[in-house]
Amino acid sequence: MTNLINKIRTGISASLFLPALLLLIAASPVFGNGSPEGLPLEPSRTAMETIEGTESAVFAGGCFWGVEGVFEQLRGVQEVVSGYSGGDADTASYYKVGSGKTGHAESVRIEFDPAQISFEKLLEVFFIVAHNPTELNFQGPDIGTEYRSVVFYSDDVQKVTTEQFIRKLEAAEIYKDPIVTEVVPLDEFYPAEDYHQDFLRLNPGHPYIVYWDLPKIRHLEKMYPDLIADK
Repeated sequence: MTNLINKIRTGISASLFLPALLLLIAASPVFGNGSPEGLPLEPSRTAMETIEGTESAVFAGGCFWGVEGVFEQLRGVQEVVSGYSGGDADTASYYKVGSGKTGHAESVRIEFDPAQISFEKLLEVFFIVAHNPTELNFQGPDIGTEYRSVVFYSDDVQKVTTEQFIRKLEAAEIYKDPIVTEVVPLDEFYPAEDYHQDFLRLNPGHPYIVYWDLPKIRHLEKMYPDLIADK
């Protein structure tokens, strides 16, 4: 944990959480994370079968584009899917979730090989790189309960591991503000619409990605070069 603390204190920079001025830019229709014109509004209901030999983790930390993009970089991660968790099946679509009234949070499901990367290491990346766990019901330019910070645990091991990790961060005073991440049981994960999947990888020049998410990738490469998968 000491090594982690030193890395965090020397590694976190303003590039991860951009100036407030960019809020106005990113919130505009051109720069926001709405669906591209003409694309379907309802999610693609693909089966979410666990890949043989892997485990899964479900995290929510703001817009799923960037969170998904971060975890797709990691060695041992087999698949990352953007979706919705925390609400019912009939409200698990982008525009319904965007109302902030469905109980859903924009989430990602990570299929990983525990022989290559541990659940705790995924937590470390989630809390240190993928989002800011002290922002209550918002991340960057995105405001609402659908952008809240959540670890949706699938068993008691994930629950205890997450709670212990949060206590370590708090004891080390990594953040000056309290961590507001919810730790709640996973009820169901619903895959998002096809046009949201692999969005960062497929749209690296999208203004939202450039301003808000590529800095996370650079931060990941700086702090955890040993975790990056071979291209």
